[in-house]
Amino acid sequence: MNHRSLIFMHISGRLPILALLLFISCNRKHDFPIVTTIAGTGLMGTTDGPGKSASFSNPMGIALDETGNIYVADSRNNLIRKISADGTVTTVAGTGAAGSADGRADRASFFYPTGIAVDNKGNIYVADTHNNLIRTIGADGFVTTLAGSRIYNTSPGLDTTQRFDNPAGIAVDSLGNVYVADWANNLIRKISPIGKISTIAGNGNRGSKDSAGIFASFYLPGGIAVDKAGYIYVADTYNNLIRKISPDGMVSTLAGNRTKGSVNGKGKAASFLHPSGITVGPSGNLYVADIGNHKIRQITPDGTVTTFAGSGRQGADNGRDTVASFFRPNGIAADKKGDLYVADYLNNMIRRINY
Repeated sequence: MNHRSLIFMHISGRLPILALLLFISCNRKHDFPIVTTIAGTGLMGTTDGPGKSASFSNPMGIALDETGNIYVADSRNNLIRKISADGTVTTVAGTGAAGSADGRADRASFFYPTGIAVDNKGNIYVADTHNNLIRTIGADGFVTTLAGSRIYNTSPGLDTTQRFDNPAGIAVDSLGNVYVADWANNLIRKISPIGKISTIAGNGNRGSKDSAGIFASFYLPGGIAVDKAGYIYVADTYNNLIRKISPDGMVSTLAGNRTKGSVNGKGKAASFLHPSGITVGPSGNLYVADIGNHKIRQITPDGTVTTFAGSGRQGADNGRDTVASFFRPNGIAADKKGDLYVADYLNNMIRRINY
């Protein structure tokens, strides 16, 4: 029932004014974002259970599936965790010990997983950072290595002769292509659905050059996201820039000027301090976990940057946008409604931002 129907019922005498006002008040959106904590005690640990009684250790990556389940790369714990719709935290994969074993989820191992993404079939992709591998967790509960190798070899069907160096951000498009911010190689890589690896942007040298694909340069890129039109967005962490890669491979700078700061503005007038996570909201706006500023920033399609949430002070305060605080927020993801979920790295918490 919508507001118009309720108002008609009130006018016709079938709905008391108090009930009408209560409905409107309860369903009215706030005029500003509200930050809450949905999981994590704030103390390091591996406890599963109801959200606020569960614990994490330096969560970094975060992603959502089609049904709203949240997945977390619980980095220091070497685990992949899940937060269900009712707020219950469980361990999806990993023993907790550092390793690179494939196999059944409860026997597989990771080594400081950082990035995480979920495709439209429910497959989970993990940037297993200190193993220099890209891993998958299938719907069958088995962990496999999709790409990369700790040693050179030639497994049939997989491009394992190509190696990564501390891969960080990871994203997947609707066709099953996986995109990786290959952090220490200063490259943006693509893995096709059949496991073929290619470099789509970056020459491997540190820099901030805008140009076509492999002639462009990055400096330790962290987060990565892809929109429905095939544009790729990169949090170019140590350049303090947000970069954009068009479907034809052209790299441009959307926002930032390499200067460390927290200035809002359009394009080069804005500044960041080691932007890390990045996501695309349903309206086309970008949201960035600006880790060094302890803020969440918003970027409109024309490159206008504003502070969406965070006072800039280190802390774990909940509340409205400029009152709430974060402590080095790292990963960020948006759901279909536009609510944001943040892996609050040094608070060991998962936070939600909504209206």
